Amino acid sequence: MSVSIMSQTEMEMSGANVSRHSRTVKRRRWGGLRQQWKLLGLFEIDQQHEFYSLTCMMKEGLCAAVQNTIDNPLPDELSEDDYSLEVTQIHKDFRMETYAGPVFATLRHSLGMTEKEYQQSLSSEGSYLQFISNSKSKADFFLTNDKRFFLKTQSKREVRFLLSNLRIYMEHLEKYPHSLLVKFLGVHRIKIPHHKMKYFIVMQSVFYPDDRITARYDIKGCEVSRWTDPAPEGSQIIVVLKDLNFEGQFIKLDQQRPWLIRQVELDTAFLQTLNVLDYSLLLAHQPLHQDELSQSLSFATLIMRTKKSVNATSSPTHATTPTVPGVVAEDDAALLSSDLNCATTECHITETHNGNGGTDNGSLTGEKIEQPSCMGADSADLQVFQAQNRRLLPNFKNPLHVIDGAEQRYFIGIIDIFTVYGFRKRLEHLWKRLRHPRQTFSTVSPPDYCHRLCQWVQDHTK
Repeated sequence: MSVSIMSQTEMEMSGANVSRHSRTVKRRRWGGLRQQWKLLGLFEIDQQHEFYSLTCMMKEGLCAAVQNTIDNPLPDELSEDDYSLEVTQIHKDFRMETYAGPVFATLRHSLGMTEKEYQQSLSSEGSYLQFISNSKSKADFFLTNDKRFFLKTQSKREVRFLLSNLRIYMEHLEKYPHSLLVKFLGVHRIKIPHHKMKYFIVMQSVFYPDDRITARYDIKGCEVSRWTDPAPEGSQIIVVLKDLNFEGQFIKLDQQRPWLIRQVELDTAFLQTLNVLDYSLLLAHQPLHQDELSQSLSFATLIMRTKKSVNATSSPTHATTPTVPGVVAEDDAALLSSDLNCATTECHITETHNGNGGTDNGSLTGEKIEQPSCMGADSADLQVFQAQNRRLLPNFKNPLHVIDGAEQRYFIGIIDIFTVYGFRKRLEHLWKRLRHPRQTFSTVSPPDYCHRLCQWVQDHTK
């Protein structure tokens, strides 16, 4: 009996050793893969990935949440109940909670996004992508397979902060529909048995489409810890650079420079009212193709895009807006052309094309427009289309964050708006003043942070 027991014990010990060895090998292999992936910055979450199960649940839950919106028509106008609404959907292995669903659905609608399109991107068969950033945040970052939407895990405090300020965030976007603030498209919580609850948000990616982007930057307007080693020349590594990497360069926008400076001022002033700091100005650029540099903008398209841009119902708090301000389908422009037979113009409009038949930022070059007398009220629309909210936008799926300069296309947006200037940040500010005398660092008061980022944009644009 004792021999038998000893033999069994030895076998168990041997099995345990094999199991430990297997786990050790697996950890080493996984660690090696993570090191490779960290270099790449962006990689597919396949079945061997630690987040595969979680992201599959996210996809399933988001598909059902969006379907609920599809099945329930949006209200004509948002109510207080819509902002406080919580919907729980029970799935086989988890529960998904959706916060303020009608509010975010209305915002998606105002951006020219259909719910089916949104659902398809979030729940496509293709795996999510994980983005490994050099951010100090402990959050996990995921991208949909088409790279159009970002999913980011958030703390409970951050989610509460967003939801408590959601109404004024929506009011800001209503007042400034061409705002550069990141567009939050959904807030959710996933509950898996025997696991910690995870909150996450869905955002529109500022860098979409990213196929031709040559450089990416995260700008905070300061010096300390604001350098990142660039990727080796010729490599496919995705590296987000920082302020010091951008020194000596400029965002060259010509006529659109005043618009950008003013919009950054408006958006950062709003963030100052929220008492937040440490947000980033995301910036990327890519060269314009030769056929994108200068294209003629038809008068019909100008009229239609202008009319849509000045549409009074263009509001993220109403469900009646079919598309983002400034975007017009080519068919609509064609239908309008018959109304323009009486029109004469002496202006020259330039715009660029995105390579897929879409049209990009148009701007007046300063010549006079003779308004056709038969257009009546539309004349007033044309006179104001250069105002802050009347920028002609590109005709593709991420128009609010794209601005074309003379030679480069720029992707610009403001992200990470959850850091409140509370007691801990005030202490950190005092400590950094001692540690980094005569140097600029990120932890400063919201008014100082706002002013400094605006100054950076002033100094780095032409």
